[in-house]
Amino acid sequence: MKSLLFVPADNERKLAKAQSCGADALVFDLEDSVLPARKPLARQMLVEYLKTYSGSSQVWIRVNDLACGETLADLAAVIGSAPVGIVLPKIFGPECLERVSHYLDMAETSAGRPLGSTTILAVCTETPAAVLRMGEMPKKPIPRLRGMLWGGEDLSSAMGAGDPRAPDGSWRPVYEYARSQCLLACHALGVEAIDTVYVDFKNPEGCRANSTAARYDGFTGKVAIHPDQVPIINAAFSPSEDEIAFARRVLEAFEGGAGAVSLDGKMLDVPHLKAARRLLAGV
Repeated sequence: MKSLLFVPADNERKLAKAQSCGADALVFDLEDSVLPARKPLARQMLVEYLKTYSGSSQVWIRVNDLACGETLADLAAVIGSAPVGIVLPKIFGPECLERVSHYLDMAETSAGRPLGSTTILAVCTETPAAVLRMGEMPKKPIPRLRGMLWGGEDLSSAMGAGDPRAPDGSWRPVYEYARSQCLLACHALGVEAIDTVYVDFKNPEGCRANSTAARYDGFTGKVAIHPDQVPIINAAFSPSEDEIAFARRVLEAFEGGAGAVSLDGKMLDVPHLKAARRLLAGV
């Protein structure tokens, strides 16, 4: 998934507009963008909307976190709509994923869905405990886990801190650390690594540069905060024609069976070959 657009589940206008945005995944939100008093209504609206949904984007649903007591009600309401997966916010460690996996077993059984058909995308940096315990994640792999994403605002709020970004827009050290922990854990687990939002949605060049940097660092996709960001993110996470052409040349250079080759005046070895294969596999 290159692009994921979050859509408030209780906003008719945004629900209607979402189908044509071109995002790889739509994440219908029952959590932060919905006021507590409107959560039952949001569930009803989302279920009715998904009955006639005909878009090409994958359907994901961000449920409420375990601590607030709304998670079971969310799952009971929406799993019958057969989403690709749920986005689970504010985890504390791998036990949260285990617990929700059991909840999903029950919800799928009740809804007549195949067991294990609903995957999980975990938001893994919204609590200090989750960041400090990131190293435990690869030790307890969860079959349902499809990927993880990170964010700085909730972590900042949990710590009673200020703006997680410096005046130039870069992340302050604590949040850069959380970002790196998420990225490394995802690759250790072999799951998708999703970068957080670029908040200035009226700055397309900034979004493009931010998305390109995330892909360069090893993220596989990025969250969009506005539909206008979707095509920018999709383009940034797609290899360019020059990259594809170079990757093919790398493969050709290794056809002789050597473990190290020279190309354009540079020495390449097996890691370069693996990177070229990985890039072309996604084309």
